[in-house]
Amino acid sequence: MKSSVEQIRARFDKDVERFSNLETGQSATIDSPLSLELVTRSAASVSPHATRLLDIGCGAGNYTLKMLQSIPNLDVTLVDLSQPMLERAALRTRSLTTGEIVTIQADIRDLELGQGKFDIILAAAVFHHLRGEDEWRAVFAKCYAALGAGGSLWISDFIEHSIAGVQNLMWERYGEYLVNFKGEAYRDLVYGYIAQEDTPRSLMFQIDMLREVGFQEVEILHKNSVFAAFGAIK
Repeated sequence: MKSSVEQIRARFDKDVERFSNLETGQSATIDSPLSLELVTRSAASVSPHATRLLDIGCGAGNYTLKMLQSIPNLDVTLVDLSQPMLERAALRTRSLTTGEIVTIQADIRDLELGQGKFDIILAAAVFHHLRGEDEWRAVFAKCYAALGAGGSLWISDFIEHSIAGVQNLMWERYGEYLVNFKGEAYRDLVYGYIAQEDTPRSLMFQIDMLREVGFQEVEILHKNSVFAAFGAIK
């Protein structure tokens, strides 16, 4: 039995500081700073005249802050399960944009995003909490609908592999990364909350699903072990 939304929210409510470092990003993620850079700079290159940004699962705001370094003064909509995360993200963002900042505490599965309201959507380390295939399809479809013509969705996330041998290899490499970073106890802690909370899908599953819901162009930016950064253009 996986954690409920309420249990996941409670954990993140207590973990704001760990997600508030723009230089390191999320430390349990391999190549987090690189993915942060690639995602935001790619979004800016595809949508240089963007004015409206949606950050799904914004956490403490790292991706929005990095995005504002490339395209200043965006109108920003921040969405997260955790109210403390939203408050930290909004506080950090206010000094970097003259645009409107909207915060929404919600589960993306339940949130109506509207039609054509955004130029760029960012989703970092959030979609791996989606469960069945229907949820993935519904969330990707609402992101597609929420983008204006030529808008883009950019994802950085935890993934799995459909081939068992490859999954075992990549999982072993990830464990080595965690041990080298903070030791075996930290590895076991991370493994524990992944088992309790996460249901990632393969990169190819997500690429295929993005095309299925209507995205015309899909681009893989980076992949290392069980993490990937990629995007899609409407």
